[in-house]
Amino acid sequence: MNTTHTGTDHAQGEQLQLVSFCVNNEQYAVDILRVQEINRMLEITQVPQSPPGVEGVINLRGRIIPIMDLRVRFGMPKGERTDESRIVVVEAGGAIVGFIVDKVHEVLRIARSTVDPAPAMSSTVESRYIDGVAKLDDRLIILLDLDALLAEQALPEATTARLAA
Repeated sequence: MNTTHTGTDHAQGEQLQLVSFCVNNEQYAVDILRVQEINRMLEITQVPQSPPGVEGVINLRGRIIPIMDLRVRFGMPKGERTDESRIVVVEAGGAIVGFIVDKVHEVLRIARSTVDPAPAMSSTVESRYIDGVAKLDDRLIILLDLDALLAEQALPEATTARLAA
């Protein structure tokens, strides 16, 4: 994983430190402070009657963590797992949840001034899950709002899946 620094701390104002990753050829990022760890794919135990997008649970050093496939959560076609697929373990809404992503890119430090509010239809992801869009030199990165992503059904059901395991 690379660390990219864009802009200078003092000249650009407040800095955001983000973990960027790819899902279905689109780049996303989340605040690094919300990321607990990034793991290679682990064996996922399926939980009967899990909601769409919840793949199951993993045992991570004695902790049972629900795992969501971001492709399915975003309404995208389910992708094939590769050697680059990762589970990004995050804290959201007081719970610990893992997200399956296609590839983790890098840790970015960007100026908050490079982030615009999410347009109404900025990607295949529903705009309510988007915190903003970062404009970097040659690309756009969608900043996810983890709390919104898990606020609806996903978090209570994922937590229930964790408890049922």
